[in-house]
Amino acid sequence: MSITSVHHTGIIVTDLDRSIYFYHDVLGLRFQSEPSPWFSGDDLARGVGVPGASLRQVCLMAGDAVVELVEYGNRPEGNDTPIQQNYLGAMHVALRVDDIVATKAELEAKGIEFLSDVNVVDDGVLAGWRWVYFHDPDGITLELVEVAYVNQDDRERGIAAYLAGRPSLESLTTPAS
Repeated sequence: MSITSVHHTGIIVTDLDRSIYFYHDVLGLRFQSEPSPWFSGDDLARGVGVPGASLRQVCLMAGDAVVELVEYGNRPEGNDTPIQQNYLGAMHVALRVDDIVATKAELEAKGIEFLSDVNVVDDGVLAGWRWVYFHDPDGITLELVEVAYVNQDDRERGIAAYLAGRPSLESLTTPAS
């Protein structure tokens, strides 16, 4: 098996047009494709595992990364609350920037509210990285991240130490007595 890369990250949204405005016009992501029309059918329903599914979508790009925005036409009622970050299945999309302070200020001028000031990683292999979380119009968590230089030798030593000391698969999958 050879997984070569992550192709895209899909985000379920409540209103595709509003999300396109936010991700394209506010954040500056580029269109990879035009928005699709609504589509449905048995193959789609089976493929996504949602009976009677109908959806429309668009793919936007930040650098080489693809973000797919998907609006379902048959979302369950009362399913408009995003998952809290420490819940199983929660995720976020990290958007890499060159100057996090300037980018944060620019987005604040456009009305974006951030969860905190810019955070700085103080130690470890990611020392110097700066990050801050915010939400899209549906409450989906997004992150701005400014990446500091990471020494490749330090990274490889850290990975090797982890792999050498991690528990065996059997110990992770065997129920306790």
